[in-house]
This record gives sequence, C-alpha cells and structure tokens, in this order.
Amino acid sequence: MLTDNIARHKQLQAMLGQLGRELSGPLAGFASLHKGAMAPGTLSPKFKELIALGIAVATHCEDCIAYHVHDALKAGATRPEVLETLGVAILMGGGPAAMYACHAVEALEQFEAGGQS
Repeated sequence: MLTDNIARHKQLQAMLGQLGRELSGPLAGFASLHKGAMAPGTLSPKFKELIALGIAVATHCEDCIAYHVHDALKAGATRPEVLETLGVAILMGGGPAAMYACHAVEALEQFEAGGQS
C-alpha cells in the first residue's frame, strides 16, 4: 500500500480547516467556488466528482485523487464508473496519468472497504 487514503482524507480535511481559519478570505472564496461548482444542476454531483477525479489523475494530484474518489463514492458513483473515468483520464494524460490512476484504484479499494466517511 502506497498511501493510506482514508487517513490522508481526514488529515487533509483537518489541514484545510486550519488553513481556512488562518487564511479565511481565500479559503472562504475557494469553499464557495467548490460548493457552487459541485451543486446539483444539469450535471449531477456524482458526475461532477467523476470529472474532478479525471482531472486530478490527468494533472497528477495525489491528494485531489483521495478527495475525489471519496466524494465520488459518497455521491453514488460505482466502481465501474470510477474505472471508466480513469480510462478517460489516461487517454488525456498518457503514461503519467496511468501511474496516477493506480493511486486512484488504491483509494477506491480503501474507501470501498468501509473507510468512507
């Protein structure tokens, strides 16, 4: 196991909370942007989380991968949907994205095993 994604997700939540208290303006703006971008609309929150996951893989953000795998599952995404998203991310990001897709599969397995909160 490369990363404990469940622990990392919790750690990131705490760290973002601390950062929000110490850097309230920019983080409040980002939180508002996140809430608006992920709100139900023409696209469902599940679909939006899958898009975010694909972008996280293609841009090689391991912490974003942990967040968006967690949130995609919480929004109702299935394993096949996550895997298909990874396929599109690999198409767009090539070999490096394939390596980060491995991180996403690892996170998927951990959160599916009951670590979702």
